Amino acid sequence: MDNWLEVTVETTDLQMEGLCARLTMNGAEGLVMESEEDFKTFLEQNRQYWDYVDDALLERMKGVARVKFYVTDDEAGREQMAAALKGIENPVSTAVLREEDWAYGWQKHYQPMAVGERWYIVPEWERGKPVPDGRTAVYLNPGLTFGTGSHASTQLCLGLLEKHLKPGDTVLDLGCGSGILSIAAMNLGAERALGVDIDPKSVDVAYENAALNGIGRDRYTVRAGDVLSDKALVEELAGTGPYRVVLANIVSDVIIPLSAQVGRYMSSDGIFMCSGIIDTRADEVEGALKKNGLRILERLERDGWCALAADLGGKQ
Repeated sequence: MDNWLEVTVETTDLQMEGLCARLTMNGAEGLVMESEEDFKTFLEQNRQYWDYVDDALLERMKGVARVKFYVTDDEAGREQMAAALKGIENPVSTAVLREEDWAYGWQKHYQPMAVGERWYIVPEWERGKPVPDGRTAVYLNPGLTFGTGSHASTQLCLGLLEKHLKPGDTVLDLGCGSGILSIAAMNLGAERALGVDIDPKSVDVAYENAALNGIGRDRYTVRAGDVLSDKALVEELAGTGPYRVVLANIVSDVIIPLSAQVGRYMSSDGIFMCSGIIDTRADEVEGALKKNGLRILERLERDGWCALAADLGGKQ
């Protein structure tokens, strides 16, 4: 089993989104954001699974705001780490992590989670257990890719999805990560979906998670690439559409330029749902959507994060 380097970059809640954007532009893959508030939210949502919470653990999470990513523990991985950290002056630490240790850690701490009114996010080792009435299960095998349903930005996007998705919809998931959003959409009745992520590892992860939900490659396609700079990929996406639902749970610095091209992917009655927006930049993102011909339908906020739903305003 390979070893990995866990790279931890310290930050603040207000600076976290900007740091994630910079790391992404520098080629960092599979970012994991951790904060004290997210940890408290996780505990609250899963309190039925905890007999008690160690005070020492609460103390270790006090004031935490950090971003982690993972590289292989070899020369190539260290070169990748150096490139990702170029121009970043935040405190950085590294730790050797065996892949099996990562998996075991998730199995200890990641439990089934009710999200919104309809979703029930279930780690694959918990499948077979009863799903609450009225909820739709989404089975995941959490790995080295962001997207387990515990972060507020993902939950906000799932909230928009359950409101606006219609049976038979086609879905484009930009920045798909683990595939959680597009897989959830198909579990709720979408006909087919295409996921895209800048991280090549997301392709296998999303396909694996889709298979856990009984979704084959005849209905689900995943591509690796940059939707802002890869012209061939942009043309491919436009050619496979139009899509009734376009999802982007990324960061503001990607959503803003993306807003200029997303209309190419949407059907005349399509809806663009974007999340990963820190609340201090929500007005800026909303302004960019409007500038590029999109009409804001809904705005949700939670724990300092924002999600927007928009359509073409009757125009294409």
